[in-house]
Amino acid sequence: MTIRPSLRNMGVRTILTIGMLVVFMALSLLIAQYASAHGYVDAPASRSILCKQGVNTDCGSIVYEPQSLETTKGFPNAGPADGKIASANGAFPKLDEQSSTRWSKVQMTPGTRTFTWKFTANHASTSFRYFITKPNWNPNAALTRDQLELTPFCTINYNGAQPPMTLSHDCDVPVRTGYHIILAVWDVDNTANAFYNAIDVQFASGPADTTAPTVPSGLTASNVGTTSATLTWSGSTDNVGVTGYKIYNGSTLLTTVPSASTTRTLTGLTSATSYSFKVTAVDAAGNESASSNTVAVTTGQVSVDTLAPSAPPGLHIMGAPTSASMMLMWSPSTDNVGVAGYRIYRGSTLVATVAASATDYTVTGLSASTTYSFSVVAFDSAGNTSVSSNISGTTAAPPAEAPWAPGVHYTAGTRVSYNGVIYTCRQSHTSLTGWEPSNVLALWLLV
Repeated sequence: MTIRPSLRNMGVRTILTIGMLVVFMALSLLIAQYASAHGYVDAPASRSILCKQGVNTDCGSIVYEPQSLETTKGFPNAGPADGKIASANGAFPKLDEQSSTRWSKVQMTPGTRTFTWKFTANHASTSFRYFITKPNWNPNAALTRDQLELTPFCTINYNGAQPPMTLSHDCDVPVRTGYHIILAVWDVDNTANAFYNAIDVQFASGPADTTAPTVPSGLTASNVGTTSATLTWSGSTDNVGVTGYKIYNGSTLLTTVPSASTTRTLTGLTSATSYSFKVTAVDAAGNESASSNTVAVTTGQVSVDTLAPSAPPGLHIMGAPTSASMMLMWSPSTDNVGVAGYRIYRGSTLVATVAASATDYTVTGLSASTTYSFSVVAFDSAGNTSVSSNISGTTAAPPAEAPWAPGVHYTAGTRVSYNGVIYTCRQSHTSLTGWEPSNVLALWLLV
């Protein structure tokens, strides 16, 4: 007769190992969900997208990722702290600077208005909600829950569906006068996060502005290179005010520049390629002028570069090596066109590639008391590679590991000894009797 063991007879180690594996899988899934959703309000233009376009200035790093204003959901009961609402709980602190003149404003009138989200990574969505500041709010004080009407004036339920990459919906904007902030909240489904976009709006006291700016005139091109060209034009006028200019190649929008600029050097163009540039003017109400005259430009042909950079001079080991790492340092190489970067090798294995501005790199993951050979080569954008610079170094002896003990909080990466064997902590935890490293390999990695 076969006797099947019951769960109560399973070993403690087996139960703990299965439990930790479940936790690890859940964390991995949760992290993957967090990483998959990004987006911003494009119209009426949010504070962050106006930063990217250069209409708002001194914005910090949000200019590179207006789609990343993400923090925990549950607003207004949870979510970003008061004073950090516009920055997604301090992720981009410049956005929390608040005064009546700090941010450019989009013209707005009460009534039915269209809100458009653009997603760089769309995701299953619970809802889109819109809040507005109170009639008597203080525009020179930090944005807090006390400044906002905490009942959204518009809620678009999405019931877990995945939106398209561009999503528009209509909302009835309440009556306001002067400067106000609309807070747009995108609640992502099946994660703990939401996206928060502040929209600075100016409610007109009279009828809506429907007059477009005048057409930019006299567009010319100069300094045409292999991958760049400079455009210059005469400025436009508007009944309220020009807020910026849009530069197109044919029907494709390339960039938006602030109203103070009537020249822009375009970079990143393709060599030996024809372009048809034109410029339009826009105002705060979103009115766009007709196009300027079209300027035809053909970028130059890149000459073939066959000259390699010089070998990185002065390669040396900076400071004392640790038992697991070594810092390499060198002086910049030179090139007839320009160094594009450096490649670092351990023996014949490529360890890393760094930018041309870098002149040091710390190699990690080494073994203690071991001699290694390193080399660094410079390369240019044409693929030419320099002669290598070479050096050898020996890592330090390993530090003595403390013995494992119960009741101690261990962080990931901590090394301990147990019964003469070395283990590395996989997951931060507080140890218990019975959780010895040899018993719970879900928590400890045998070195």
